Amino acid sequence: MTDTNGNGAQETPGGAPALNALAQYLKDFSFENPNAPRSLGPQEQAPNIGIQVNVNAKQLAATDFEVTLTLDAKAGEGEGLLFQLDLEYGGVFRLLNIPQEQVHPIVMIECPRLLFPFVRQIVAEATRQGGYPPLYIDPIDFVALYQQKAAEAAGQASAQPN
Repeated sequence: MTDTNGNGAQETPGGAPALNALAQYLKDFSFENPNAPRSLGPQEQAPNIGIQVNVNAKQLAATDFEVTLTLDAKAGEGEGLLFQLDLEYGGVFRLLNIPQEQVHPIVMIECPRLLFPFVRQIVAEATRQGGYPPLYIDPIDFVALYQQKAAEAAGQASAQPN
């Protein structure tokens, strides 16, 4: 049996692990279409599209974390830039009865995984509204991203003198 608290989050009796999304929000958003309307016609070749993704987290309370998914997308370069999109999408998550050693991976993997479909939809709609075909971002492997960041952090720690 679960009870719902005033925030809509479920409290699980008996110590069962729980991950609850308390809020989701668009924190920052920019879409630039610098060469419109010239850039909206048929393209001679498909533009080079670059996408950068980053995950950040901040602890708000003993069990609450703000997780932000930052995405930068660019189509074309220099004079041929079609569009540039910058997006920061956040969520507040509550972790209950999670072993301490599992908190960081859950915050950095599972929370962004829950936010990603909303980010993907915002990007697709923004590019469509900008006059281009919708940009549907391929699913992101947040486990690999987490492992890459951990390896970079370990490399930086070992490179610093004692």
